[in-house]
Amino acid sequence: MIKSKISICIFACLTLLFTVSGALAQSNTSSPYSKYGLGELRGEHLPQLRALGGISTGIRGLGSYFNINSSNPASYSGIRLMTIDVGVYGNLSFQERDNIKQNTSDFSLGYLSFAVPVTPKSAFSFGLLPYSDLGYRYSNQSTLNNIEVNNVYAGEGGISKAYFGYGIQLGKKFSIGANAGYLFGKLDNSQEVQFPINTGALNSKIENSRVINGFSFDYGLQYSTAIGDDYGLVIGYAGNAGKSIRSKETEVAIRTFGNASATEENIALDTILLSQNYPKDVIMPMEHKLGFSLNKRNKWLVGADFHYGKWSDFKEGDLSSNLEDSYGVAIGANITPDYTSNKYINLVDYRFGFRYDKTNVKVNDQNINDMAITLGLGLPLASNRQTTFYKINFSAELGQRGSLENSLVKEKYVTFRLGFTLNDRWFQRYQYD
Repeated sequence: MIKSKISICIFACLTLLFTVSGALAQSNTSSPYSKYGLGELRGEHLPQLRALGGISTGIRGLGSYFNINSSNPASYSGIRLMTIDVGVYGNLSFQERDNIKQNTSDFSLGYLSFAVPVTPKSAFSFGLLPYSDLGYRYSNQSTLNNIEVNNVYAGEGGISKAYFGYGIQLGKKFSIGANAGYLFGKLDNSQEVQFPINTGALNSKIENSRVINGFSFDYGLQYSTAIGDDYGLVIGYAGNAGKSIRSKETEVAIRTFGNASATEENIALDTILLSQNYPKDVIMPMEHKLGFSLNKRNKWLVGADFHYGKWSDFKEGDLSSNLEDSYGVAIGANITPDYTSNKYINLVDYRFGFRYDKTNVKVNDQNINDMAITLGLGLPLASNRQTTFYKINFSAELGQRGSLENSLVKEKYVTFRLGFTLNDRWFQRYQYD
C-alpha cells in the first residue's frame, strides 16, 4: 500500500512537471538587456529567499519550516518532511531613454520543486525552474540618403531547467550535495529595416531562432555549527565547473511589404536566405557563490552572499559573445517575533534585504548594473495535523537596471513573487498503542 501511494505520488508530480514546462519556457521579461547571451538570468527562484536579497548559499532553513534551496543542494540534507514549493511571478517595468518612456508588465508560473527525505540526514529534490528569459522590442530611427529608416529589434523566448538533486550530511557539521540538470528552451531574435515614408519600398528582416538543450551539474557544501544553546552558524559554498550545451540555430532573411508603424508585425513577401538546424557548441561559464547565515532558533536570521561568474568565457560556436564577468553581493534578514504566540501577527515572518549585481552585459562601454531593495512576508496557514504545515510566501523587489548615460535605457521595476510551501509527513506507518 505504501509503495502504491509513493508510485502514484511520483507519477502525479512528474505529470505536473511536464504540464507546467511549457509555461516556464515562455518569456516573462521585457528588458532590452535580455538580448545578450542566453537572456536575462533568473537566479534564485524561491520568494522567501528573494525577499532576503537573494541570499541562499548559507541557508538551510527559515524558522520552523523546511524550504527547498536548490541553489545549494547541500541544504537538502536538512529537510525532514516531504516538501512541495510552487510559485508565480509578476513584473512591472518602467523604461526610459532619451526622454521616451514606456511601461510593460509580465506574469507567469515561477517554479515547481519537490523534496523527499531519504534518511534522517539526507534527502533528494527534483523540479522545474526558470533559467533565463528573453523578451524585448525596440526601434532606432536613422536616415539613409535622406530617407527615414526604422531599425526594429525584437526577441522572445526562455530557457528552463529540470533538475534532480541529492544532499547528505557527513558527520555532525558538514553537508554536501549536487544537482544534475537539463537545460532546454528556444530563443528567437529578429532585426528588421523598415521604410515608413516610402510605403512602396520593401522592408528586410532577419529572423534567428536557437533551440537550446544540454546537461548541467551543480554542487555545494555547507558547514553548520551551534553557538551555545540557541544560536547557529552556517557557511556555504556552491558552484559549477562550467559546461558545454548544444544550440541548433535557424536563420532566415525575408522581405516584407512596407509599414508605417515600427510596432506592427509585417507580412512576409519572399525568402532571401534560409539556414536550418546549424549546430553549435555553447560554452557555459564557471560560477561560484559563497555565503553565510547566523540565526537564533525560530527567532531571527541574518546572512550575506557573494557570487562570481566568469561570463567572459561564454561562447556560441566559434564566436565570442563579448559578455563580461559578473559579480554581486546580497544581504538579508528574517525575523519571526514569536512562533509560539497565539497572535497571528507574531507568527508571521518579516523579511528584507538588498542586492547589487554587476551583470554580464556591457553596452556602449558602460557596465549594466542591477540593484534592488527587497521585502517579503511568510504567512503561515492553519493546519489540522501536527505533521502538516502550510505557508504562503510573498516577496517584492524594487530595483533599477542600467542608466541614461550614453543613450542607454534605464529600467525601474517592481517584481512580485508569490509561493506556496507545504511540509507534510507522507508514507509513514502510524502505530497505535
